[in-house]
Amino acid sequence: MFESAELGHRIDRKTFQKEVPKLRAELLDVQYDLLEKRDFPVIILVSGVDGSGKSETINLLYAWMDPRHISTLAFSAPTDEERERPFMWRYWRALPAKGKIGVFAGSWYSQPIADRISRKMKRAELEETLDEINRFEAMLVNEGALVLKFWFHLSEAGQKTRLKALEKDPRTAWRVTKASWDRLKTYDALQDVAGHVLRVTNTAHAPWTIIEGTDDNYRSLTVGHIVRDAIRARLTQSGKTSVPVAPPIVPAIDCRTVLSELDLTQKLAKKDYERELAKWQGRLSQLTRDPRFADRHSLIVAFEGSDAAGKGGAIRRVVAAMDARQYQIVPVAAPTDEERAQPYLWRFWRHVPRRGRTTIFDRSWYGRVLVERVEGFCDEDDWLRAYAEINDFEHALVQSGAIVVKFWLQVSKDEQLRRFQERQDTEFKRFKITEEDWRNREKWDAYAQAVCDMVDRTSTGRSPWTLVEANDKNHARVKVLRTLCERLEQVLEGR
Repeated sequence: MFESAELGHRIDRKTFQKEVPKLRAELLDVQYDLLEKRDFPVIILVSGVDGSGKSETINLLYAWMDPRHISTLAFSAPTDEERERPFMWRYWRALPAKGKIGVFAGSWYSQPIADRISRKMKRAELEETLDEINRFEAMLVNEGALVLKFWFHLSEAGQKTRLKALEKDPRTAWRVTKASWDRLKTYDALQDVAGHVLRVTNTAHAPWTIIEGTDDNYRSLTVGHIVRDAIRARLTQSGKTSVPVAPPIVPAIDCRTVLSELDLTQKLAKKDYERELAKWQGRLSQLTRDPRFADRHSLIVAFEGSDAAGKGGAIRRVVAAMDARQYQIVPVAAPTDEERAQPYLWRFWRHVPRRGRTTIFDRSWYGRVLVERVEGFCDEDDWLRAYAEINDFEHALVQSGAIVVKFWLQVSKDEQLRRFQERQDTEFKRFKITEEDWRNREKWDAYAQAVCDMVDRTSTGRSPWTLVEANDKNHARVKVLRTLCERLEQVLEGR
């Protein structure tokens, strides 16, 4: 895989000096066009062996382009805060907005490669991580991002020569550390692991470019040309690049669905409700203060449901049993300009809690396959692939120790109408009813189908959906509390 990067590629100084002015002007032109259109971000990954010119390349991009619209993110060993969240959390937070260029010095590839070389990661774990990375990059491309991945290569002898030259020059000696020389000793292992990683993640939508790092002029011009040409081509492309990731929806021919089979007549008398409410709130209070929860887990609760199904009332009964310092409620509405400039899951990743904490989402990431699908706010390809992306998101959460609990609260069409009229007729409840709520009733069947598809495609073994019969609020609130307690007990006791 690295043979072409060991041929001794060189560009003489005269040719370099002749080409640079034109190349710099063209890079600035495409950068300003990118900034003006704000249709997509550019994500540049800079990886490779020590001494191969990674830092010099990043500095060059800053010198040749407008540095105000470039951000560089350097990642080393994860911090305590990062270790308490999914592996990809810190990379999600660093994604550039549309119109911007983000350079990752040490990316989501660095830690898996290092861990595999040191045998901290088994081969099977590496394969699972690479599969996760491939799906992540496919998501970025489907969201419109341009992903450029560079691997800078040196032969073993070339790396040794390069490190000595850097160490000898007072201006660059600081770049060479004991760790640099130690990594030279594992050169063969790096080539073996990196070669496998590059092969598995060299996809059509996010390919690797391997560049020989021996000659500064050759490396600089090569990177400059690739960045210029890639951004220019993407600017002239009509429509987004699409990576197919989702099968079509197949409706049930007998019209029976997970919603039609719910028994919405279930009720709980007031006296029983008060007893059960106290019981489960007390249990939830104990569980969220359990040292096993605080040390190893977080809790993420997603509330979805029909309009006027009682999500707010259920949430209030849940948080009444918890320490206000340990939870956050995130109400989800239409995305802001900042959120629209990022992949749609970005605004949910930023609220992933640390261990011992709870985040409650009033509406959630399922908006993509519900309201955005039904109202036509996104293309069919977008919401079809969202099922797999959501499953990946929740899998990453669970793998990191999060307990994910998802509720769909369902009321009948007649009960919803009664509650709408009650809200409209009660002065202190009028803020709860909007024209949009009335419009949504006209699309009742479309929303019902979207909910059934959502449950079928995203109710997994470790993050299943709980469907709550919500015509009776007492029954719904107790079922929510009981489900939370049962899920927490199941995880904490290892069942």
